[in-house]
Amino acid sequence: MLARLASAALRGLDAEPVDVEVDLSRGLPSWSMVGLAEAAVRESRDRVRAALLNSNFEFPLRHITVNLSPADIRKDGSYFDLPVAVGLLIASGQVDPNRGKSGEHPPFMIGELALDGRLNPTSGALPLALFARAQGFKSIILPEANADEAAVVDGIEVLPAKNLLAVARHLAGREQLVRHEEAKLSDSDASNIIPDMSDVRGQQQARRALEIAAAGSHHLLFSGPPGVGKSMLAQRLPGILPLLTSQQKLEVARIYSISGERDRAPLSATPPYRAPHHSASDVAMIGGGSIPKPGEVSKAHHGTLFLDELPEYRRQVLEVLRQPLENGHVCIARAADTLVFPAQFQLVAAMNPCPCGYLGHPTRNCRCSGMQVRRYRTRISGPLLDRFDLRVHVPPVDKEELMGMATGEPSSRVATRVSEARQRQYARQGDGVVNARLTPSQLETFAKPDAEGAKLLDAAMSRFSLSARSYHRILKVARTIADIEGETNVSGNHVAEALQYRGEEDEG
Repeated sequence: MLARLASAALRGLDAEPVDVEVDLSRGLPSWSMVGLAEAAVRESRDRVRAALLNSNFEFPLRHITVNLSPADIRKDGSYFDLPVAVGLLIASGQVDPNRGKSGEHPPFMIGELALDGRLNPTSGALPLALFARAQGFKSIILPEANADEAAVVDGIEVLPAKNLLAVARHLAGREQLVRHEEAKLSDSDASNIIPDMSDVRGQQQARRALEIAAAGSHHLLFSGPPGVGKSMLAQRLPGILPLLTSQQKLEVARIYSISGERDRAPLSATPPYRAPHHSASDVAMIGGGSIPKPGEVSKAHHGTLFLDELPEYRRQVLEVLRQPLENGHVCIARAADTLVFPAQFQLVAAMNPCPCGYLGHPTRNCRCSGMQVRRYRTRISGPLLDRFDLRVHVPPVDKEELMGMATGEPSSRVATRVSEARQRQYARQGDGVVNARLTPSQLETFAKPDAEGAKLLDAAMSRFSLSARSYHRILKVARTIADIEGETNVSGNHVAEALQYRGEEDEG
């Protein structure tokens, strides 16, 4: 007897239709799986057999052929376990889905089987639920741990199940699975654990630069001695960024679903914050692997990627950041396929001025030679450094400010100014278009400076030999400063402030 169930194969952030066909025929008991299945799918044979027996079902002593069609699409993932097991039950006559709930027979289903028949969570539940809805399915059966994730999708009934036996009873019409209701997610839930800007004492210029970076989604580099608050400032950036829109929340949720990470709530409105260790590989940073998965730059989509101790990262890891910083996406090319992952992230980095960290410190002497300092700084290439819109030196905090009881301005107040500046950008440039992503032609229209500003820019170009990219980035920062101040035009004062955020790197 032949059983056929609908499933899907994940391809990047999307899914492609796959039919799971299970056929029982005469012959010696054996199992054949065809259809370009990867190791995780092929290993389902042992999981399915044990799950059936431990759920008090009979394992058919026939020649079993499982075909994953079409055969020229690679299939990977343990979520094929459940449709394969159900296909065996239907083909062997142990379950008759026509006796179940009216409508589709059977529904779309995914899940990894434990040996005792329990349904373990699997990655990719959200894009698979989106695929099922697009294919016209009214319901989806999946593990309980994936229910909140799939409930994000409107227009499809989510039926969480504990084990294979519960699925079989539902299909046979004996005991219906209970529909899962989407958990109510509060936009403020995640923000409660984000450190507040009020913890930062002093550092007015660095705080101002962080606010500008948040308002215009600019890339920011902090440089200064150890312990002055560079990492502390960066960790507080998510607390002043605008909350994600509905579309942005769904895009981020798909990335985390494919990655199999469940430490972020589905449809969380807080922008993602990623801070990989400096030992991370280029594949971990940019994405890839034999089965390409999103990297840190994609997991930071619509959020922040923070690189602490920037020169300690391997040169190759840093250089792969250049393309997604410009394009907003990552193209992973392999011999068999090419995948594109979104990567519109805001890069924030921190570094010391020298290997010992105390070059230019007012009270501590630097122990590094000139050659060591140059070698340390040249770990960051000029093209990558040029992509930072703001480069700010963070000096040691004055001891009176540090020991004083006065707290800094809270994140809520800064976030209000940032949100107002973003709204001015969206009203002027279009919904979702921030200043950091303005094209040269848009800069000419929206950020053309007045006579005084143009004169300052001309002098800076001549003195510091700025590149065309630096010129455009200075204009973008000046436009953001004007938006924070509520000004329609970019003036000389805005350009002057933007110029001072180029940092000492332009001089050395």
